[in-house]
Amino acid sequence: MKRKKKESEIGEAVLEGKPVSASQSEMTEIVLPAQTNPLGKLLGGQVMHLVDMAAAMAAHRHSGSYVVTASVDYIDFRNPVNLGEIVILKSQVNRVFQTSLEVGVEVYSENVLTGEKKHTTSAFVTFVAIDEHTRLPKHVPPLILTTEEEKRRFHEAGKRREVRLALRYGKFK
Repeated sequence: MKRKKKESEIGEAVLEGKPVSASQSEMTEIVLPAQTNPLGKLLGGQVMHLVDMAAAMAAHRHSGSYVVTASVDYIDFRNPVNLGEIVILKSQVNRVFQTSLEVGVEVYSENVLTGEKKHTTSAFVTFVAIDEHTRLPKHVPPLILTTEEEKRRFHEAGKRREVRLALRYGKFK
């Protein structure tokens, strides 16, 4: 997939923006015995792996490039996922910075016998886009916001970034 570019007034390449909907991704898995603890619940590390995969799909779609996980700012386990249930992961880009982007992921479980669905996990994952030739960080297309929900998520992602950077560089207020 090629990125669309246009020239700015100062001669630098400017990437054309993409809507949040272009990054939205969904994946499903069934919980098998090898993925559970002795109580028949999906292992937390397995959930984290699935979250990283679903988030990476959204980041790849938006950036049109390779991405690497830079941080997980938040992961909240709300409800357990049981053996035999279906896990549904939904992800989308919340905000784009220069070479990085934050992706929000929501995880749901579905009991195949009863049809009951539960929100089990939420997470925010930051990725850095990587150039396929130089293997260095590359600029990410801007995010086009169209709904109030997208604007809210964009604003909240900025706050999380401030905290993340302050903690990383020891400048927390």
